[in-house]
Amino acid sequence: MLQLRLPKNARPVTGKTHPPIAGASRTKTLKIYRFDPDSDENPRIDSYTVDLDTCGPMLLDAINQVKNEIDPSLTYRRSCREGICGSCAMNVGGKNALACTTALEDLDDEVTVYPLPHMPVVKDLVPDLSGFYEQYAAIKPWLRNDGKPVEEGERLQSHEEREKLDGLYECILCACCQTSCPSYWWNGDRYLGPAILLQAYRWLADSRDGDREARLDYLDDAYRLYRCHTILSCTSACPKGLNPGLAIAETKKMLLARKGK
Repeated sequence: MLQLRLPKNARPVTGKTHPPIAGASRTKTLKIYRFDPDSDENPRIDSYTVDLDTCGPMLLDAINQVKNEIDPSLTYRRSCREGICGSCAMNVGGKNALACTTALEDLDDEVTVYPLPHMPVVKDLVPDLSGFYEQYAAIKPWLRNDGKPVEEGERLQSHEEREKLDGLYECILCACCQTSCPSYWWNGDRYLGPAILLQAYRWLADSRDGDREARLDYLDDAYRLYRCHTILSCTSACPKGLNPGLAIAETKKMLLARKGK
């Protein structure tokens, strides 16, 4: 029988409620998912009250305050704090987002913070992205050609050719779109997912690449590409405003045009 609920030992329980920082007048409560793989206990939701007057304006600032001033055991990823590296991707109030570009003023007084959904959890807010990066490596994300250097020393593009990469190269591989996709939830072992397919199209659209046929051969698969049902959850979830759904559609058009020749 199809089981739609989490197993009993995986269902989060109510955790600890930590007192507010002393002297805080303007506050916001973060309910954060906690999971310790070395413990036999269920995941739990701990409650933290941060001081908005002493932390920065973004959610990542508030999470940093939790770790630095309330609970140093909290585990999460962070790096650039500029929306460039994608490290701090997490599920905020039910929607995937980058913590470093999510303004606290745009959030409710009480907000839930979970790791990216439908991924194994390493600890707390850290998802296991090993499979995601393996899929990225599988599309061979680099320029591929016959290996012979061009006489001019560079592989040049016209302005028009370069513009075709706009909306593609900006992807930071944060996996927000990937883990928002229902098709990826059910077929993540075979379906490449929106982030990887956008990256694949980035090389298909690059005029300097010389291995288009082999790239299309790899993608021409009932699961790798065609599990996309154009739900477009990926596009609405992208924190960079990109459109993976369009990239997937363009890839399908390339394959259709090739079959029509």
